[in-house]
Amino acid sequence: MRKFTLMIAFVLLFTSSFALADTSSGRITMVVDLSNHGDAKTAKLWIPYPVSNTFQDISNISIKGSMSSSGVYTDKVYGTPMLYARWDKGVKKRTLTFSFDVTRQEVIRRNFPEQEASWDPADYTKYLSATRLGPIDGEVKLLADTITKGQNTVLGKAKAIYDWTCENTYRNPDTRGCGLGDIYRLLKEPGGKCADISSIYVALSRAAGVPSREVLGIRQGKKPVQDISKWQHCWAEFYLPGYGWVPVDPADVRKMMLKEKLGLSDKKTKYYRDYFWGGIDPYRLKLSEGRDLQLNPAQSGEPVNYLMYPYAQIGETTIDWLDPENFVYTITFRQAL
Repeated sequence: MRKFTLMIAFVLLFTSSFALADTSSGRITMVVDLSNHGDAKTAKLWIPYPVSNTFQDISNISIKGSMSSSGVYTDKVYGTPMLYARWDKGVKKRTLTFSFDVTRQEVIRRNFPEQEASWDPADYTKYLSATRLGPIDGEVKLLADTITKGQNTVLGKAKAIYDWTCENTYRNPDTRGCGLGDIYRLLKEPGGKCADISSIYVALSRAAGVPSREVLGIRQGKKPVQDISKWQHCWAEFYLPGYGWVPVDPADVRKMMLKEKLGLSDKKTKYYRDYFWGGIDPYRLKLSEGRDLQLNPAQSGEPVNYLMYPYAQIGETTIDWLDPENFVYTITFRQAL
């Protein structure tokens, strides 16, 4: 009886410390103000536009502002939706308010089939291909082959790469934003934030022949009202033939290790590693996917690394979305009553 009681206490300690729930609901409001750039040039804004899927419900969408025109579009490769707004020359007030309700479910995907289904890699070409900052050849391929040596299944390779990523990366709180996901830099110094660590997982997985992708999103608050302007978060998914997409979040493993001062051998680290292998909490939502995006309508200049933050251009010049003095926006979360 004492052993059973201690086991229950152990489980409650870990689950309560992470405050997991089946669902999380609230309203998210983004307010963007580009007025401080003057009215001499056209202003253009692209915002990731979340949509409903199996694990999240988006409703009660509201778009207001002084824009000359606006609309919802998708890119041609990933079908990623985006809200586009434009302010013509001479328009002095350049504001937009975008609001929506979200209900998000916790995701648990671990009831894997005993035998993997047959599949054709040609059907997943874009999830097996290199990106501008995510090569899958050379030293990346050599490392992926080393990590997955002896593994002959997609699941076995995906798990080996997950374990390696959890054990060989670290969260660097000094990283700007969520990180760039520059794999060559990260192989030399594997510290960063969520976009960096997720990109390592994706690049190694693709190099090993495992279809994978980054999921770009933002965290919901856990209080009645919270400013979540800097709460963007990126995790990863791999595709298991005959089963579907499976979430993994080694970046959150490393974040919790840093936050709680945990070592790799700590029992609580094992809890987080087990949980984020096939599981993600409901306090987040998917905004977009895809790297090297050609926005729609098209932006000026090079492809966009990813669309997780608002993206804006004044004339043909891109504004630094991580500079709050030049790119003014706030994102607020209000819990559902």
